[in-house]
Amino acid sequence: MFKLIEKFEIKSHDGPGRVGKINDTITPKLFFKNDIKIAPYEGSAYNIDREIAQFNVKETLRLAKENTDKCNIATIQGSKYIDLRVECLKELEKIGYNGFIIANSDELLLHPRDLSNMIVNLRKNMHPTSYLIFSFAEPSFMPLLAYMGVDGFLADSGNYYSYLNVLLTPTKTYDLETYPIYENITRDELEEKNIETLNFVIKEIQTHMKNSSLRNLVEERSLTNPQNVSALKILDKEHKNYLLEYSQLF
Repeated sequence: MFKLIEKFEIKSHDGPGRVGKINDTITPKLFFKNDIKIAPYEGSAYNIDREIAQFNVKETLRLAKENTDKCNIATIQGSKYIDLRVECLKELEKIGYNGFIIANSDELLLHPRDLSNMIVNLRKNMHPTSYLIFSFAEPSFMPLLAYMGVDGFLADSGNYYSYLNVLLTPTKTYDLETYPIYENITRDELEEKNIETLNFVIKEIQTHMKNSSLRNLVEERSLTNPQNVSALKILDKEHKNYLLEYSQLF
C-alpha cells in the first residue's frame, strides 16, 4: 500500500530552484516508476481544442480521486491552457495529492514561452509542500527546469531514448546511427549509460545548488540548445519578479 502523501520539506532555495527532502532523499532527484504509483489519468495531445482539454481534466480528476488509496502521484493535465493546468493542480491538491507529473512535457520543451509560463504559474499556485516532476527531459534542459522550480525527473527518459538508439550526455543527445560513438552497443547497455548521465546531471544540479551557483550552470547549458536559451531569456524578461523573490542578495 502506497502512502497518499509523501512528506516533502524544502531545505533551501537557489533562485526559484528548491533543495528539498522526500523520504530521506534529496531533491531535485530522479524518480523511478517502480518507486512511485501514478494515478490513472485521461491523456490528451498538447495542441487541442479547449473543450477537449476541459473534458480530459475532469476525467483525470475523477480517476485520481478513485485511486487515492493506492496512488501517490497525480498528473497535471490541461494541454496548452495554463488556467486549466492550474485548476487541475489545485483540485488534485484538494483530493490529497502533493506529487505531480507535468503532462505533455516533451511538447513543452518545443515551446519555450509555454514552458516558462506553465512552470512559473504552477509553482506560484501550488502548496509549498507539493512537488513537480518532469518527464522525458533531455539532460541539457534539466538545470534550467530545476532553476524554474521542478523538483524531480522521471528516469524513464533513459529507457525511452535507448529505444530510439540515442545516447544522452550532459550537453547533447547523439543519434548513434548518425554519430556512432559506441558501436555494437546493446539497448540495455545504452539505457544504463543514459541513466548514468541523468544521475550525473542530478548530482551537478544538487552540488551547484549547495554552492548557490545553479544560475551559472543554467547559463552554461543554455548555449547547448536554441529552445533552452529561448526559455531562459523569456524567464528573465517576463518573470523577473518570480526570480528576484528567491534570489539571494550579496
